[in-house]
Amino acid sequence: MSAAPLPADFSGPMLDLDEDEDLEVFSKNMSLVDGNPMPNSPSSMVNQYRLDEDEEEQQDANTKDIFITVDNPESHVTAIETFIMYRVVTKTTRSEFDSSEYEVRRRYQDFLWLRSRLEESHPTLIVHPLPEKFVMKGMVERFNNDFIETRRRALHRFLNKISEHPILAGSQHFKVFLTAEELLSHKKQGPGFLSRMGETVRAVANSVRGLRSRPEEFTMMQEYVEDFGNKICSVDKVTQRIIKEQREYLDELKQYSSTYTQWVGSEEELAEPLKGVAGCVERCSKETEERIHHMSEVLVPALHEYVLCAETLKAVARRRDNIQAEFEAKNEALASRKADQEALQEEVDVLADRVEVANSTLKGDWSRWKDSMRTDLKSAFIATAENNVEYYERCLAVWESFLLSQRVEPSEQRDGEAAS
Repeated sequence: MSAAPLPADFSGPMLDLDEDEDLEVFSKNMSLVDGNPMPNSPSSMVNQYRLDEDEEEQQDANTKDIFITVDNPESHVTAIETFIMYRVVTKTTRSEFDSSEYEVRRRYQDFLWLRSRLEESHPTLIVHPLPEKFVMKGMVERFNNDFIETRRRALHRFLNKISEHPILAGSQHFKVFLTAEELLSHKKQGPGFLSRMGETVRAVANSVRGLRSRPEEFTMMQEYVEDFGNKICSVDKVTQRIIKEQREYLDELKQYSSTYTQWVGSEEELAEPLKGVAGCVERCSKETEERIHHMSEVLVPALHEYVLCAETLKAVARRRDNIQAEFEAKNEALASRKADQEALQEEVDVLADRVEVANSTLKGDWSRWKDSMRTDLKSAFIATAENNVEYYERCLAVWESFLLSQRVEPSEQRDGEAAS
């Protein structure tokens, strides 16, 4: 695999988003005044981004040869556990598949099996993370509808990320996961417990021994991942806090609206303006609710996904270091021992090849992952920005319509003075 060169300086902006010199100035949207229930979306640079993204998605769809859907979750209850089974539907034109369409049922443990097999087969490739095994913070009931739907979307994305990977998509484990009616026999074919323990012991020994000389580009890579992980964690936490505060604000808005509605009964002369204010607050409440929903469905999943990605990248870097550490240890043993030198030389040569392959695959996948990360986060940030603009425009239009409804025309004012 060809490896794209790493930039010399990782200390710059983490996301490298394009800078636009000209931003269109949004004018006040008066469509509510004209009787339109909702203002039109502004004709702005955001819409141009959306058009570009739609064109790119259409091009990707034309070149894809496998389509995977995770849907239709079903709860299963046994004597010892309760779990959710998801339907995985695959449609493909790839020649290595015996059929063009498959439908299987998988539980979360099966997705874990697939990911662990991919990591074992390709230790220095970046395998997309799965959602956490345990209940996420804020989920009271483990299998409530929101939790199941959040996990379903994450599992759907996990499989599609693998299907788009130039190497992982061709894995035999991936094919088995998509096509086999049951996985039990395939799970038994993996490395045994003692083999896995041996790998773990060697990894711990290598990490304790440490590296003699890690290549500078991988040191820079680890520093980037550490910095990226800290920043994305901070953004994720702040976003969660903003959503929490927005929900509290929404509760207060609803109380605010009901107070104005109750006030109408004791102020006959102010009845119409009070009803108008109550209606405006109620409509702003609905807009706020939509905004919270958008942030929860678009921005939060994207941020949290890359919080998990940062941990995945750290694990991949550790595995690369372990391969190099094992090579260095064998090389030192070869230099110090005259006996069995031929056998050691063969082991050293094999490990040297492993180090070279590990470095090459990680560098190539690193470049591909960064491009994907920037695209995903840029899309989430743009969608959130567009939603924020529309939210404030709608709320502004609501209150402007109220002000116009309360404006007294000069003729009406003269009639009122004459009557008094």
